[in-house]
Amino acid sequence: MQDRTPATAFAPFNVTLRDGREVLVREIGDYDKAGLLVAFNRLSADARYTRFMAAMRQLPEAMLEQATHPSPEREFALVAIATENDTRTIVGGARYAAAPGSDLCEFAVTVSDNWHGLGLASELMRGLVDVATRRGYRHMEGYVLSSNTSMRRLAKHLGFADTPCPDDATLRVVTLTLQSGEQ
Repeated sequence: MQDRTPATAFAPFNVTLRDGREVLVREIGDYDKAGLLVAFNRLSADARYTRFMAAMRQLPEAMLEQATHPSPEREFALVAIATENDTRTIVGGARYAAAPGSDLCEFAVTVSDNWHGLGLASELMRGLVDVATRRGYRHMEGYVLSSNTSMRRLAKHLGFADTPCPDDATLRVVTLTLQSGEQ
């Protein structure tokens, strides 16, 4: 489904957050493995549960490999990099994945605990929506814990519909129809 032409390429960008800190948002790469593992280990147990919907003490090697090597035909992932004390640190990430040939992609977003409430998740999601739209996806959805009110608020702010998950009362499904440039 993904159209991988120069018109759909992702250009890294800098974002100044609400507290004045700046981050670089760019596409994830193989060289991000160590940084992603550090970022995962810094997440609170609650944040890990909210993101993975399971208690996770460690990030399995297979998940780390998949996260840093998205399939170009149906996946895309961003990382947000902050420079603090001359050290570059991953402080957030967002990704989508789709079944082969599908026009629907599923998203996930994670922001380090001490970077919440600064607008970073919004910026990551806007970048993800933009890329998914330009690459031909028509719909984006995410499964969100019913108790994850901050993610549900963000989704609503970005125009996602929020409906009950038919198979699981603890989940909500947030969906967005992506607008192509063609009318």
